[in-house]
Amino acid sequence: MPTTTKNNRNWMFWLTLFVLFCVSVYVLRSVLLPFVTGIVIGYLLDPFASKFEKWGMNRTLATFLVLLLVAIVVIPALILLIGVIDEQLGRFINVVPQYISAFLKKIEPFINELHNRFPSLEPEKIREYMRNNLANTLKVIGGVLRGLITSGFAIFNLISLLLITPIVAFYMLRDWDMFIAKVDSLLPRKSKSSIREQARQIDRTLAGFIRGQLSVCVILGTYYSLGLYFVGLDLGLLVGFIAGLISFIPYVGSIVGFLLSIGIAFAQFDTLMPILQVVLVFATGQFLEGNFLTPKLVGENVGLHPVWVMFALLAGGVLLGFLGLMIAVPLAAVIGVLLRHAIDNYKKSTLYLDS
Repeated sequence: MPTTTKNNRNWMFWLTLFVLFCVSVYVLRSVLLPFVTGIVIGYLLDPFASKFEKWGMNRTLATFLVLLLVAIVVIPALILLIGVIDEQLGRFINVVPQYISAFLKKIEPFINELHNRFPSLEPEKIREYMRNNLANTLKVIGGVLRGLITSGFAIFNLISLLLITPIVAFYMLRDWDMFIAKVDSLLPRKSKSSIREQARQIDRTLAGFIRGQLSVCVILGTYYSLGLYFVGLDLGLLVGFIAGLISFIPYVGSIVGFLLSIGIAFAQFDTLMPILQVVLVFATGQFLEGNFLTPKLVGENVGLHPVWVMFALLAGGVLLGFLGLMIAVPLAAVIGVLLRHAIDNYKKSTLYLDS
């Protein structure tokens, strides 16, 4: 059989397989979340189980011990965190009118200046309009967030985290090496070495980004929460947690956290010093992230450009919701590695060299 025909058949096979995979994920998106979460947990914890295994421990026992240690740390932390956030959101909803009044009082000179420039604009109508709209918007946001925590999180925890996800995580972590060996045995013999090399690059990229970025999010969330709490900012723990949680989206976490903190600080404090302290907290956090945390924990050679990460997260969220957010970065890493491999092959081909 001619080489060109064989190559075309290979490309058709892999393309068909990829299309079937994408269609399956889209059709089953409503039930895949706990399984994907379990697989991600198994992947992230595999190095720890492998270390216990190297020390002479049975793989099953090592898996049980790793998951037990994680549960001892994570479950109490989640319960405490959800309780604190729910309490802060309840307090936030109650003090919304005070925030609105303080905010309107501080922008009174601006409203008067606006009236002087445009006499047809009545100051009282501007105040009433802003008071009503700000109050309604903040109450809706607070109510939605509190509803997500008290109802959505509860359902997710009971059904997924407490039932399906731990089981999937246990079996994936226990059988991870066996699973990899099975996949390796199915690779085409002629392309096995090339596919293995691409898989190693993908693993390095994912390990560098996901494990590293997760560490960065936890450290930044803790730092921002404690920093804003000690400044005395209302909702400081909640805002810091949100800023750290979404720090995996380049620049978005720090910007959102900073704007929320400055808005609350402007309404809450009557002096400039606390507002400057809030600015200092985020400036210091950005300095630590850019100069120490990200270079040390994530690395600069993971091959995932911030714009590519943001596009992947946006596309994944639009197409598959929360599931899409979870698999966006791994898929972006895979596509990035494969594209670099394709470009390298193209530069060695006659199509490039003969042009």
